[in-house]
Amino acid sequence: MSVPTRREPRGLVPDLLDWLEAPFSGGRSYTGGRMVRFEDTMKDGHYIVRAELPGIDPESDVEVTVENGVLTVHGERKEERSEPHRTEFVYGEFSRSISLPPNADEHNVKAVYHDGILEVDIPLTEEQPKAQRVPVEKQS
Repeated sequence: MSVPTRREPRGLVPDLLDWLEAPFSGGRSYTGGRMVRFEDTMKDGHYIVRAELPGIDPESDVEVTVENGVLTVHGERKEERSEPHRTEFVYGEFSRSISLPPNADEHNVKAVYHDGILEVDIPLTEEQPKAQRVPVEKQS
């Protein structure tokens, strides 16, 4: 078995599979960024969002922002290599945004990175916004 000595292009198939998967998983952003896989849960009055981000430096390669009820994870996975090689890893910029629950406390969000997983903890307030009925007037 020989090991390739040059980097081989990824080709059409991996990119095509990324695009086919994107609509079902929230997928790739239309700005050219790579897909970030999220999972979320409610636990003990907190909304927890976990993002799969292996191979990044959390202090320099990722930015987490919360604004107007939207959580955004943006960053870049950089390729470091010293000799030609073949890779199926995905490098480059990534970005993903999701809406937060209406009672999210945007001022007390915490994020921790461990073993390739970014975990964002958003506390929830006791108050749930209530629906407000809007009267409809008939014009003559």
